[in-house]
Amino acid sequence: MALSYLFEPPVSGFNFENSTRNIVLENGSDEGKIKAPKPMKTGTTIAGLVYKDGVVVGADTRATSEEIVADKMCAKIHYIAPNIYCCGAGTAADTEKTTDMLSSNLAIFSLNSGRNPRVIMAVNILQDMLFRYRGMIGAHLILGGVDCTGSHLYTVGPYGSMDKVPFLAMGSGNLAAMGILEDRFKPNMDLEEAKALVSDAIQAGIMSDLGSGNNIDLCVITKDGVDYIRPHKESPYNFKRQAKYKYNPGTTPVLTKTVSHLELELVHETVERMETVGSS
Repeated sequence: MALSYLFEPPVSGFNFENSTRNIVLENGSDEGKIKAPKPMKTGTTIAGLVYKDGVVVGADTRATSEEIVADKMCAKIHYIAPNIYCCGAGTAADTEKTTDMLSSNLAIFSLNSGRNPRVIMAVNILQDMLFRYRGMIGAHLILGGVDCTGSHLYTVGPYGSMDKVPFLAMGSGNLAAMGILEDRFKPNMDLEEAKALVSDAIQAGIMSDLGSGNNIDLCVITKDGVDYIRPHKESPYNFKRQAKYKYNPGTTPVLTKTVSHLELELVHETVERMETVGSS
């Protein structure tokens, strides 16, 4: 298999070699004391379900930075393979980089084998990668796809846990979304009913969670292809800035100013031209 050369083999057991170092840094002197970073709350609502002919996944489009809405059109449905897509909740950079790495490795597999990867293959790669970092990668993922064995929907947690489910919601708005899914989901739903259910589940998360909001994106995956609907439903609250927030230099006073002089050693570099023997 080509994938055996793409990832380092996971280290057996747990590694606590940095625990003592962290304690020394946190309990050091007042000048050298380092405070551990606080966990950051993220906001997202993602959901998915398996219907009669394939898989439907959906997500909101709001990206937050603590109390600030950083991006109102964040794409949380990521391309993995022509037959596999992934919804990500958690740290935006972690979900994007993790899915990009997975997509790149599966593309190499497809080039070597001449066929699309199976969904369980993508799930196993994610499990190995996330478990190796012991939860330090903030990626809560919903992986959906259709392969030669049928339609599949998996959840992969940041510690590498995995579960196969017929429907699922994740993110900070998952409680409200799961309530809608558990109430209305049924096996062998048709396409329009499945799209409406996922959209309503995302909408419930948006209305119940401050970290979720703005538009709703959907992605329908079948054996015939993929329909990425962006946006499926636009937010009715379209606010435009009424003024230009641009200030001239000097508007805000400088309270303190510190200049640190660096001791640098100037290195002189000379380049000598190499003599070459020409040939006739």
